[in-house]
Amino acid sequence: MSLEMPKLKPTTLVNEPEQPEYIPHLNLSDGNELPMRGPNRDKRDEKLINDTLTAIRNGYYLLDCAEDPNCSAYGNEPKLGASIARCGIPTSNLFITTEISCRPGDSVETVFSRSLAKLGLDYVDLYPIHSPFLAQPAAVKLEAVLRTARHPPVVNQIEYYPYLQHEDKNGSGGLVQFHREKGIAIVAYAFLTGVVRTAPGPLDGVYERLAGNSNEERLKRWVWRLPLFKLTSEEVEEIAKRGRERHFRGF
Repeated sequence: MSLEMPKLKPTTLVNEPEQPEYIPHLNLSDGNELPMRGPNRDKRDEKLINDTLTAIRNGYYLLDCAEDPNCSAYGNEPKLGASIARCGIPTSNLFITTEISCRPGDSVETVFSRSLAKLGLDYVDLYPIHSPFLAQPAAVKLEAVLRTARHPPVVNQIEYYPYLQHEDKNGSGGLVQFHREKGIAIVAYAFLTGVVRTAPGPLDGVYERLAGNSNEERLKRWVWRLPLFKLTSEEVEEIAKRGRERHFRGF
């Protein structure tokens, strides 16, 4: 894995809540900017609204939800919409994502209109397909899309973490490099899978050592100044190297 320096975007609103630090933004190929960190809303209880308000007020402007009412982890658009309405931040300063599940019998127009109504919005910033379930490898699917699309995709969401680096068998760039060459930004989902669902594994000792090296000040930077909390290049390379020793896919 490799990292590129993101753009740091300062707030421009006088009345915005105090933010610990600026969240990095990624410049997309269509000219838009995507915040590189944000809360994923995967529950439906009443605590969701307050959790989301806390995240927004601490500078997390990338807000992700999905429309699927048949999945207990999603169907969270109304709660996110309520949070947006109460947060006091102009919608234009947020980056709002919801997803379409493409169930049989539903048109895209119908589902999109239903999602906007639940969110209480007249637009969203990103509208990906949730689990398209196509049989071909990801690069083959994307090649087909790029050959036919009038507007090439600017973002693709993939399962991505150290145990699933999407490299070719010879260790070259593979799927990640393909995205870079085509100007398609990657959004990672399930990125903590390699921490919470894979023990025991070759990275356990690495994570424990890095956590053990985290003094109080470093931990404070993680909680309150997330964009400034950085692994060293050696630590990143070590995680990538040990991650290649195991292949794991959670979804």
